[in-house]
Amino acid sequence: MPKANYTTEDIKSIASEENVRFLRLMFTDIMGTIKNVEVPVSQLEKVLDNKMMFDGSSIEGFVRIEESDMYLHPDLSTWMIFPWESDHGKVARLICDIYNPDGTPFAGDPRGNLKRVLANMEEMGFTSFNLGPEPEFFLFKLDENGEITTDLNDAGGYFDFAPTDLGENCRRDIVLELENLGFEVEASHHEVAPGQHEIDFKYANVVEACDNIQTFKLVVKTIARKHGLHATFMPKPLFGINGSGMHCNMSLFKGDENAFFDPDGDMQLSTTAYNFLGGLMKHARAYTAVCNPIVNSYKRLVPGYEAPVYVAWSGCNRSPLIRVPESRGLSTRLELRSVDPSANPYLAMAVLLEAGLDGIRNDLTPPPSVDRNIYVMNEQEREEAQIQDLPSTLHNALKELRKDQVMIDALGQHIFCNFNEAKRMEWASFRQTVSEWERDQYLELY
Repeated sequence: MPKANYTTEDIKSIASEENVRFLRLMFTDIMGTIKNVEVPVSQLEKVLDNKMMFDGSSIEGFVRIEESDMYLHPDLSTWMIFPWESDHGKVARLICDIYNPDGTPFAGDPRGNLKRVLANMEEMGFTSFNLGPEPEFFLFKLDENGEITTDLNDAGGYFDFAPTDLGENCRRDIVLELENLGFEVEASHHEVAPGQHEIDFKYANVVEACDNIQTFKLVVKTIARKHGLHATFMPKPLFGINGSGMHCNMSLFKGDENAFFDPDGDMQLSTTAYNFLGGLMKHARAYTAVCNPIVNSYKRLVPGYEAPVYVAWSGCNRSPLIRVPESRGLSTRLELRSVDPSANPYLAMAVLLEAGLDGIRNDLTPPPSVDRNIYVMNEQEREEAQIQDLPSTLHNALKELRKDQVMIDALGQHIFCNFNEAKRMEWASFRQTVSEWERDQYLELY
């Protein structure tokens, strides 16, 4: 989605001309949840002067009550008018960074933290880090009371055509709405599982791409509701079918040149690309906690459902963690296939970028590519090919994260401590819960 260079005067003029009545000042908390402070348009001047305050103590992982005052600094390039909320005049949004009262960036702001990691990248001579995400989601029916059911809205499969793809009309409306908002949608199709869909939009610099992911989720859920459906980005909502991923296509640039491309390199990849890949491989087990951050994420990362389970890479094989798509030149990129759409995109990209930069700084070399189906290899064959397993649970992933100082530094101490504590509590709650599966297996037997 192309970024507009709005000035404060531009925004004031557009708000008046378009009869904007309310402003949503949006930001993302550490858990990846979109938050917003809604104010009447009469407060626009105050908003644009960076004087809008909110209570940070009420936001998960932000600050304690005795230090609660936080300031919202809007990114003017994110100005957008929502076309579907116009009953009482139109509603516009601005995505904001969070600042302390003394004017310094708040260390617990995921978007601000990503910008901090980008500054590290720029010190190394790179000018941009681009991301092309591929988020997947499921559509479930709502009942007559508007409550969510586990009934899928179709029985379609990969690239299926109507009539089996009953979500087609909803998906088409989502695409049209995204295009109205400035997204460049590249593909839209039914995914492998019944009720599962994917909409791909054009890559962008990483902060803009993460903003787009959060806006995308909001649009998908809003339009689905209009069709009597619930859209979920839960990684594995149903047993026995594929889960939802969010493959991340990443590339580093120096000016107008793709730093991953070398026409004379092996596979036409540069040394920078191989070093970045080496960093992604080295830190994979640790950043999994951030890229797959909920208990349910690990129900997706199991053999048999196309999601990666092993730390390996390939240029042609789709079973490893990292794939190198065939495109070269400016389109040269690395595709990480483990990330799921429950991840906070700002935190996920901060750890992935820092992992890659660590590979470049330390001239890390990845192990040889694995160009056969890893799922049919036995344990000895995997060991010989230097293939590790990804963590099998959130608990194990958090243990790996706590051991990796590079990944902790990528999050910053504030975010790491709050993220780690929240996820430890989530795991403890899950571990203490008795599931229906356990009752089915054990109640009569024992």
